[in-house]
Amino acid sequence: MATKQSSAEKRHRQSEERRIRNKSAKSAIKTSVKKFTASVQNKDADAAEASLRETIKKLDTAGGKGILHKNTVARKKSRMQRLFNTLKTVQ
Repeated sequence: MATKQSSAEKRHRQSEERRIRNKSAKSAIKTSVKKFTASVQNKDADAAEASLRETIKKLDTAGGKGILHKNTVARKKSRMQRLFNTLKTVQ
């Protein structure tokens, strides 16, 4: 029984570390998305393009690491790209 207890404790420590790491990555993505939407609302195409690239990179990284599901990443990227394209057509 002692080995099971120690392995359970280790598993708990590992899951706690992963939870904190995943939370940090998700928070960074949310901040980046907010930055992108703010630049689109301000009709600043250069800032929007830069933040779009940054956000897509963060999304791809999170999708590759399994923090977000690949379809979630694809959906978010698609929506952001469509929003960016509407900004381009307006100008």
